[in-house]
Amino acid sequence: MFFDLQFILPEIGLLGLAGVVIGLDMSLRREARRSLGWVTAAGLAVLLGVAVWSALHPAGGDIVGGMLRADTLAASFRVIIIAAAMLSVLLAMGVEGLADRGEVYALMLVATLGMCLMAAAGDLVMLYLAIETTSIPLYLLAGYLKHDTRSTEAGLKYFLFGAAASTVMLYGFSLLFGFTGETRLAGVAQSIAAGAMPRVLWVAAAMLVLVGFGFKVSAVPLHFWTPDVYEGAPTPITAFISTASKAAGFAVLMRVMLTVFTPAVAPYWVGVVVAMSVASMTLGNVLALTQKNIKRLLAYSSIAHAGYALIGLVALSPLGVASTLFYLGAYVITNLAAFAVVIVVARIVGSDDIAQFAGLSRRAPMVALALLIGLLSLAGMPPFVGFVAKVFVFAAAVQRGYIWLAIVGVLNSIVGLYYYLIVLKIVYLYRSENEAQPLPVTAPYKWVLGLTMFGILALGILSGPWFDWAIRAAGSLY
Repeated sequence: MFFDLQFILPEIGLLGLAGVVIGLDMSLRREARRSLGWVTAAGLAVLLGVAVWSALHPAGGDIVGGMLRADTLAASFRVIIIAAAMLSVLLAMGVEGLADRGEVYALMLVATLGMCLMAAAGDLVMLYLAIETTSIPLYLLAGYLKHDTRSTEAGLKYFLFGAAASTVMLYGFSLLFGFTGETRLAGVAQSIAAGAMPRVLWVAAAMLVLVGFGFKVSAVPLHFWTPDVYEGAPTPITAFISTASKAAGFAVLMRVMLTVFTPAVAPYWVGVVVAMSVASMTLGNVLALTQKNIKRLLAYSSIAHAGYALIGLVALSPLGVASTLFYLGAYVITNLAAFAVVIVVARIVGSDDIAQFAGLSRRAPMVALALLIGLLSLAGMPPFVGFVAKVFVFAAAVQRGYIWLAIVGVLNSIVGLYYYLIVLKIVYLYRSENEAQPLPVTAPYKWVLGLTMFGILALGILSGPWFDWAIRAAGSLY
């Protein structure tokens, strides 16, 4: 019992912190409520430290009656999720309509709690509850700016598409429970291996489950909501959805597919995931080429990166799981750097159009440098962490004989580099009539830009210890 509480301390802390934020929101004056962001970020920083300690001292096994798994993989994803939430909270502090709203921070904390439970879920019931605990706050946050038609449209679309995907996924869960009589993931896997469920039905269940998970990670063909939601939602919420939510989606995807639909029966679903990977990489990169809005460009980029991360899953190996985990950590840090720059620029110029980034290198050299580092890392250029992450996922594919898939990934990376360089060309070479006016950067954004730039460089140059950690986490599934 003590170990159960010890492992879920971050989740308990998230729930308690949400209560503190709501209490302060009700008791503080309107002008003092801007401090709620600092309270939330500081609390998440403490919980991040607890999560790191938990990841360094895993014990393995089932806890809370088998509802959760206390292993290194869950703990590692929890570190990524809480770090993304902390940085997203700092981003929200500079956006009018979000900065002084305690309910925004409380909803972000509840969604983070759901994501952490998703990463550790060892039971179908807990998994579905965790997904809904994550999804409902995100629907509300995406449409939070009710006077902004794009935000309300984003919230409505996200809710409708998410509800449909969740329904399909839940039907897959019901098939698994109905034919195996089990809700524990390990128990379902044992029943399938023992032949308790006809092949055609568990293959159908796997496809239905993939619909729900594919929506969460915005992989083709479940990607259609991504550009509109990313563009319409408040930018800090877009950053939160594109990083923390995607990481949690991949955590569930890997755990369920590799635990329930084990490598022994993998040939029936791996081909589908390979097709999703190729389609996501290709479609995401090709459609990003024509974008004029930076948030839509990053949305299609997010779809492409889901395709790269799926390569690690289809490898069906410890190296594949470790490479996907490392890739998601790299993606979270680099995407948050890019979105921080988007907010810094948009809050002054009032637009997300890429053309508005002209002259940024003269108005705010360090902000432009952060965008340079972030986009080149997303493109997979050395010495940044994105390069190392891509090398690892391609290596996992080659190790399992998917040489052609690695080549497709490399070719798509070249396409991605092209549209990232288009943005950087505008930032560094185009002139603006306002370039003589410095671009103000508030303290929260300085923290986000500093931490993300340091992380991109540190993880890229000193990747060995972090990848060793990812390998140990992968051992939780093998």
